Parts: sequence; structure tokens; C-alpha cells
Amino acid sequence: MYEDFQIGDKRRSIARTISEGEAMMFNAMVLDMHPYVADQPFAESDGNFGKRLVAGAQVFSYGLGLMANNNVHTFSYGYDELRFIKPVFIGDTIYTIRTHLSKRPKCESMGLVVVSYEIFKTSGDGVSGDLVLYAEHLQTVKYRDPSQWTDQIEK
Repeated sequence: MYEDFQIGDKRRSIARTISEGEAMMFNAMVLDMHPYVADQPFAESDGNFGKRLVAGAQVFSYGLGLMANNNVHTFSYGYDELRFIKPVFIGDTIYTIRTHLSKRPKCESMGLVVVSYEIFKTSGDGVSGDLVLYAEHLQTVKYRDPSQWTDQIEK
């Protein structure tokens, strides 16, 4: 519920490795056959990185999914500040850190909460890593007690 979101709260997800098969399945599902994500010979000979990338949309989706829960009182309102900072390659392992940034009353039944998602790919130690993606998720969240927020909602 809205009242339970604490500004500054940070959570770290588990990590997951992105395999060749799931990268190609994602590319096929979204019709992304750009040579950087689908063509190994191209990526090795003509690409900027020497190997194939994982599609940014897949990294974004997985990073959010790693933090997903069954909060039936929270609804996505949109995303801001989405940035692909560093490349992610097939075989890389990623994890997400979610931070509660802000909240404010929005309408009669829900407030607006903003959380950041920082997606990292792990280094060899499996603990630290490089930031590869940043996004801010705007979410509407039901109030536990709507009457508490009546005089603060947007007009």
C-alpha cells in the first residue's frame, strides 16, 4: 500500500545469467534481428564489441522482472530516465537494485511512487558489478486509508 513505501528503501535482487537460447528467443519474439544481437560473424568482424549483444529491451525486461512481486495494489504508470549505459553480452549475469525515490498523493484512491531500477552485470566475484541500465518506474499505488490524502491530491 502507498503508506508502506519508504523513501530511500533499497532492495537487491537475485542474479541471473542470460543464455544464448533465451536471447535468440527474445529477439525472435520481438522481431529484433539486428546484426548486433543476431549475427555472430557480423558482431565478431564488423561490430564495435567483438561479440553479440543482448537486446537492451531484454535487459530492461529482465531487470524489472528480477524485482517483480505480486503487489496487486500497484500499477505501472510509466518509465522515465531509461538509459542503456554499458553493453550486456550473451553469458553475462545481471542483478537489479531498486530504490524508492519519492512518493506523493495523486488521486482519490492512489498515490504516485517513483522507484529507480539500477541493473548491473556482475564482475568475477559475483557481488559487485558495472551499472548497465538505469530507469525510473512511476507507479500508482492504492492508499490504505484514502481519507488521509483527500486534501493533498492533484487537482
